Amino acid sequence: MQRYWLFSGRFSGYSLQSFQKDLLSGVVVGVIAIPLGMAFAIASGVKPEYGIYTTIIAGFLISLFGGSKYQIGGPTGAFIPILFGIVMTYGYENLLIAGFFAGIILFLMGVFRLGSLIKFIPRPVTIGFTSGIAVIIFVGQIANFLGLTGVEKHETFYRNMKEIIMHIHTINLYSVLTAGICLGTVLFMPKFFPKIPSPLIGLVLSTVVASLFYPQQIATIGSTFGEISSALPQFKVLEMTFEHIQTLIGPAFVIAALGGIESLLSAVVADGMTNTKHNSNRELLGQGIANMITPLFGGIPATGAIARTATNIKNGAVSPLSGMIHGIVVLVILVLFSPYASSIPLASMAPILMVVAWNMSERHVFYHVLKTKTEDSFVLVVTFLLTVFVNLTIAVEVGLLLAVVLFTKRMSDMIVTAKALPNPDNKHEKVESQMVRDDHDCPQISIYNVEGPLFFGAAGEFEQSIMNRLNYKPRVLLLRLAKVPFMDTTGEAYLSRIVKDFSKYGVVMISGIRPQPKSMLKKTGLYGYIGKEHFFEHTGDAINFALQHLKRDKCLGCKHFAFRECTVLSGAHENVKEKERIVTTS
Repeated sequence: MQRYWLFSGRFSGYSLQSFQKDLLSGVVVGVIAIPLGMAFAIASGVKPEYGIYTTIIAGFLISLFGGSKYQIGGPTGAFIPILFGIVMTYGYENLLIAGFFAGIILFLMGVFRLGSLIKFIPRPVTIGFTSGIAVIIFVGQIANFLGLTGVEKHETFYRNMKEIIMHIHTINLYSVLTAGICLGTVLFMPKFFPKIPSPLIGLVLSTVVASLFYPQQIATIGSTFGEISSALPQFKVLEMTFEHIQTLIGPAFVIAALGGIESLLSAVVADGMTNTKHNSNRELLGQGIANMITPLFGGIPATGAIARTATNIKNGAVSPLSGMIHGIVVLVILVLFSPYASSIPLASMAPILMVVAWNMSERHVFYHVLKTKTEDSFVLVVTFLLTVFVNLTIAVEVGLLLAVVLFTKRMSDMIVTAKALPNPDNKHEKVESQMVRDDHDCPQISIYNVEGPLFFGAAGEFEQSIMNRLNYKPRVLLLRLAKVPFMDTTGEAYLSRIVKDFSKYGVVMISGIRPQPKSMLKKTGLYGYIGKEHFFEHTGDAINFALQHLKRDKCLGCKHFAFRECTVLSGAHENVKEKERIVTTS
């Protein structure tokens, strides 16, 4: 059991060469993670070292216990609006408690095997809130990029925009120059030196330029947040009360939900890049463990980081050891070089986050969905706007609700109930709806082709379409359900109403019913009520059975000839014979 938990085949065939690859990728990703960890922490409203603590502890634990061989965990941009809102509303200490609760929720999601639920979240919703988060992050860094002073941070987007506009006259050209140096390095260096971590180089280069040529002219990490300590993160017991649970369980669920979505999406990306398969439930367990332990050392919530995971793979990682090494590398750098980090300008951090926001915006996918001009486009836009102008929680809730309602509407539109008769011109006498006409319709046998799922969104329409046409009270009602793939209890209830109402004066028969609807009818007892003898595999057998239960006197003289047997049943063949006899006698 222990071997399964820690290794589970993820280190099978591991060699010294594999370790060398993991070491290289771990070092590269670790170096990249440092500026990102600090930037995400600052943008979330907490001290930069808390982002480093998160990178170290959560990064190590997610790789150790998670379900993906290549996942790199840590603070991410997706969490910024949520964490900033929690810090503004409840404070940093309560953020740690909310993160701990989120870890418990994630762990329980893994225990109860809810990892597969990620596939039920519609893509327009994920693209909508991801793009919205990207806009919030980007706009949130404008003040630092321009070096604006006197700007207060708010939880809402429009108030932050108002602050920027009100203080735009305080622009600092030294900040703009510093940010421009870092931005240019981040954007253009990968084209010439793709293996070198451009965010770190941009950070170092712009910091050196600012320190040498215009010190004291721009805000730095040290001047804003104080010196970054090189001490190791200290264990701290969180003070949790019942009031904390009541207050923070809502934010915890939001953190857990977003963390689960982000980590599993990242794992899916890693699968696509490596042609492997992650264990989604184990990934949630690992995320849960990491988010329960990290707050005990002052770290903020963490999840799988798509960009860092992709970088890990591109640099040759072969096992989870690369992720663990990445955490150790960050720890070593914290101990050795943290005093130097205090002189990093905030203007140097801003373009790094702006590029992260630009990359995570998925603008091409956003435009692709938008130009389809479908219900998905509507869900996308609503989710995006609510994320930016309200908050992520409301955006996801409304986005999911809209997606469900629109999906239900689409599915209900798929239900087709049409009266039908055999086509005598068809070789197999296929039962078709276009055969029914005013002068060609059996008064005693009503056949209906039913197509589409018979569920709560379509059951009412199904019942009305049949009951409204049965006012002439035929003898037999034959429902062809071969194209009904699914039936829920609501669909069964409406079908039951049709059956029980019609059974007062006629016989109900069903042909071609599929396994799931058949199972539903058996569970509710409707199958027994209709009678096993009234269920048929083929429509032809059902029609033959129905013809035997007609009122023959009503067939006499009928001129509809809906079935080939009608010539005999209506007595038309007797008239033909009588005419032939008269002609012969004459």
